[in-house]
Amino acid sequence: MVELECLPYGVGHTDEGVSLLLQMGPYRILLDCGLDTIAPLLADDPMLPADLVLCSHAHPDHAKGLLSLHRAFPQLPVYASEVTAELLPLNWLDEPKVPRFCQALPWRSPVEFREGLSAELIPAGHLPGAAALLLTYTTASRAYRVLYTGDFLLSNSRLVDGLPLEELRGLKPDVLIMEGSYGTARFTHRRQQENQLAERIYRAISEGQSVLLPTPTLGVGQELLMLLRSHHHFTGRDLDIWVDGSVALGCDVYLAMLSHFPSTVQNFARHQPLFWDERIRPRVRRLSEVEPERVAVTLNQAPCIVLTDQNANLNQYFQAGGTNWLLLLPQQPGRLGSVEMAVMQTLEDDPVLQDYLQGRTHHRELFAERPLRWGRHNPANPQFAPPACSVYPRSRQLSQRFNQPRRTAKSLSLHTPSAGARVSLPIGETFLQPAAPEARYEGELIDVETAMVISLPAGIVADPRWQEFADTGLVEARWQGEELVLRGLTQRELLNPSVDPSVGLEVECCQNCIHCRGQRCWNQASPLYGFKVTLDGYCPVFEPVPEG
Repeated sequence: MVELECLPYGVGHTDEGVSLLLQMGPYRILLDCGLDTIAPLLADDPMLPADLVLCSHAHPDHAKGLLSLHRAFPQLPVYASEVTAELLPLNWLDEPKVPRFCQALPWRSPVEFREGLSAELIPAGHLPGAAALLLTYTTASRAYRVLYTGDFLLSNSRLVDGLPLEELRGLKPDVLIMEGSYGTARFTHRRQQENQLAERIYRAISEGQSVLLPTPTLGVGQELLMLLRSHHHFTGRDLDIWVDGSVALGCDVYLAMLSHFPSTVQNFARHQPLFWDERIRPRVRRLSEVEPERVAVTLNQAPCIVLTDQNANLNQYFQAGGTNWLLLLPQQPGRLGSVEMAVMQTLEDDPVLQDYLQGRTHHRELFAERPLRWGRHNPANPQFAPPACSVYPRSRQLSQRFNQPRRTAKSLSLHTPSAGARVSLPIGETFLQPAAPEARYEGELIDVETAMVISLPAGIVADPRWQEFADTGLVEARWQGEELVLRGLTQRELLNPSVDPSVGLEVECCQNCIHCRGQRCWNQASPLYGFKVTLDGYCPVFEPVPEG
């Protein structure tokens, strides 16, 4: 059996960054290096921590440690997509001159690095140049595959096409290492979120407020510019959008790589500038081109929008004059996002602003909100997984979901590792073939004045699940996105309308206890005796309802 093992140096907790050492047979591959210090890598092997490095994308939490790693081990090869290689220097703007040390790899074309070891880059959405990495180690008996998603997004954004999920179907990787920072969080459709954000900014501008948007150097800032330039609330409006700090530098690098962007973006750029434009309203300008002594006057001439980097000193904008400001911060489910933490740090010397950001008080000239909940990562889904799967970072939501037996296949081994916890990934010599896809039945929809009738082919009754579905002859219908889902109602639900159908009979809870009647506990030995209980509640004297 070939050795497959994963050692996480960082899994994205708070500002920890992501870095994973993958062992495939005799080879060690470092996946990303978003660490503040490379000391953990040196502790494992001070001579050479890996045979090669693959970088999924240029965000700091996946790439900021690469320069230190290169300086410590200049002979260690670093690979990424061509766009990522161009964007990486934006992580080290405080360095006087950074040589290009990252080697570009082509899309969708396997490249062999060592004998039997190859990797293929698949566009992952999320950020220009972001890649999912398919690694293959081939032996005499079989090939072993590991798919590392990095950060990914299935839906298209304004500057990046989403991860092409159809290209991954049929890959049958042995191990999936999957980004899961958003856990099982669900978001509204991206366009709906964009419209809500544009509506909030439009309302602030109409009320005489200026809007400040601190963002990372790459990604969100450029997406926001495209949104503000093309949304109907702002097109043709006499409005200045000022871009400051490293976000402006990110725009410049984007402009130098237009040929790598989706055709829709290239078509837009043929008719008008992608970012910098003082001719077409709303005007997009660099704040750095304004003389320092005139910045305050410029920002207070009329309500405007300012995009700056998350590490900027925000006090310089708030204290520019008498203009009221609306500060809009992104947020991440379950914890402060990196942008929000950076903003908090820049304002730590101003207790009044700190109190407002933390919701304790109001400030005459500052209003802060956190409406920006763009799902730039996709929620983790254990149903898309091979026999062994590692998910980072750990989260309570992920653990709860992956530990549900009815959602986890018997042949699936799931891990949510912490930094420093080595994970062995034993894979047999034969691939465990997944179950055949569910049969689909085509029916007919008939409108009969007072009702809608759905007819299905008779072959559906051959499925053993049909008897349970049609037990009472009654069904419940509900919308799930754009699809209509039908579910058979059981006798148990008809006799007790308060039953939660999502709770299985095997779960030890009040709903399945013989002493629960009328949603109250009637077991005198229970501390809940006589009280109204929740259906998912539990006590030590639980007794199951007899079968039949």
